[in-house]
Amino acid sequence: MKARDVMTPQVITIAPGASILQAAQFMLRHRISGLPVVDDAGQLVGIVTEGDFLRRTETGTERHRPSWLQFLTPGGRLADEYVHTHGRKIEEVMTRNPHTVSEEAPLDEVVRIMERKNVKRVPVLKEGRLAGIITRANLLQVLAYLARASRPVPEGDSAIRDRIFSELAKLPWRPAVTALVHDGVVELSGTILSESEREALRVAVENVPGVKVIHDHVVWVEPNSGMAFASPEDEKTKA
Repeated sequence: MKARDVMTPQVITIAPGASILQAAQFMLRHRISGLPVVDDAGQLVGIVTEGDFLRRTETGTERHRPSWLQFLTPGGRLADEYVHTHGRKIEEVMTRNPHTVSEEAPLDEVVRIMERKNVKRVPVLKEGRLAGIITRANLLQVLAYLARASRPVPEGDSAIRDRIFSELAKLPWRPAVTALVHDGVVELSGTILSESEREALRVAVENVPGVKVIHDHVVWVEPNSGMAFASPEDEKTKA
């Protein structure tokens, strides 16, 4: 899946010379938390988000440092902060040179940018111009669609059991468990070395098509002491 497959193509933008009041009104009216900033030539020059308005002189939230710390802070940094908290135009508070992707970028690249750069939206460019934007909400919409579209048809018990072992074989810690299946009800037994493995087992099994309920009889063996702990049976209906 590529950026163009999930992006929102109709993007609400704002000009660099617009006021912060206009930006705030746009965000509230359209219920969005960020705006790409586009100049008269149609070029993306920045992005402004609600995070840029967290520290403002109007709300009394500008940063106040002790005098000794202010003395140690570089003057250039103090000047930048002053502009950000007192500036009236978008170009004075926006984030310049935002991280972007092309229409053909794989979705994984978009997610990496969001994670590494801690951003909630990534503009999508086509031939240097803004073609769309991808937000975390877009990714949630894709997830919801795929979850509905891929809802599987129940399989026979033998096929379910084969799929379970196929999934368990992919787990890097190779859990020593077995599974019995009857009418879509799975009986899990065996041993694990941590309780976190138990939850991972359940997730792996419940994602197998046709699984209705999981009966957990897996025993946790504490590695250091060798003591075994059996949890009460836990039934979980597949969503």
